[in-house]
Amino acid sequence: MANITRFTPFEDLFNDFAKGFFVRPVSMPEADELKIKLDVKEDDKAYTVHADIPGVKKEDIQVDVNGDMVSIRAELKKEKEEKQGEKLLHSERYYGMASRSFSLPAEVDEKGVVAKYKDGVLDLTLPKKQGNGSKRISVQ
Repeated sequence: MANITRFTPFEDLFNDFAKGFFVRPVSMPEADELKIKLDVKEDDKAYTVHADIPGVKKEDIQVDVNGDMVSIRAELKKEKEEKQGEKLLHSERYYGMASRSFSLPAEVDEKGVVAKYKDGVLDLTLPKKQGNGSKRISVQ
């Protein structure tokens, strides 16, 4: 027996139009600044992560490493004032947070992790844990 479906072109058109319309009705221009962009490289001994986090103080960056999971969290604080003499013309404050978490193929040795932040780029060196505990068992 064949399946019969009802064709409703106007309903389908409205659903396609409305899909995602109410997801983010108001966009803030600073929202793009809060995205952490990552580059992850691997060699035999360690992983190297370059994370672009512009406009953040190094005191406001938190890095957590737990096994093969790495989490980066940054808090952005911006304040802007425009004065003309003693008269305040314009004042803005913006506070926001961004975070990224990712897992690596091998566990990280937490004791050897090195984090450096300079010119808006966070550089992480994540050494691989020697003898990650996995062992291949031969079946007899």
